Amino acid sequence: MPETSADAAPREDAIRLLARREYARAELAARLAAKGHTPEAVAECLDALAAEGLQSDARFAESFLRARLARGQGPVKIRLELEQRGVERERVRAAFHQAQADGTDWFALAAAALARRFSGPGDTPRERARRERFLAGRGFDADQVRHALDHAWDSA
Repeated sequence: MPETSADAAPREDAIRLLARREYARAELAARLAAKGHTPEAVAECLDALAAEGLQSDARFAESFLRARLARGQGPVKIRLELEQRGVERERVRAAFHQAQADGTDWFALAAAALARRFSGPGDTPRERARRERFLAGRGFDADQVRHALDHAWDSA
């Protein structure tokens, strides 16, 4: 008979989850608690996984950031999502610093996202506002939005 989650050790459940994708420590703790594991067992398990290098908030933050960059999302939204997943601000800052060092250009990313979505800057203030809302919803700040509106169709 297969072992149920209630019978499994928190480590087994954690390994099963981590085999699919990276998790932030807080996310993993919440998932394990939802499976009925005690807070003490969860904390002990997560400490051991971190010590073994099987769970890392730094690695999660970098992976998450890369995935969101590929989707064309901006820094405001990515930062908020990482913090909502329980990643410490210092780790978030480090991931953004690494992305910057790797050559991430938020202005170019905003312009590319806008150019993919819209064929031009829009003829009316209403159309222009629609493009601004699109980029703001994607997580780009006001400077990045302005730059994108001015340069998204330069090469076209």
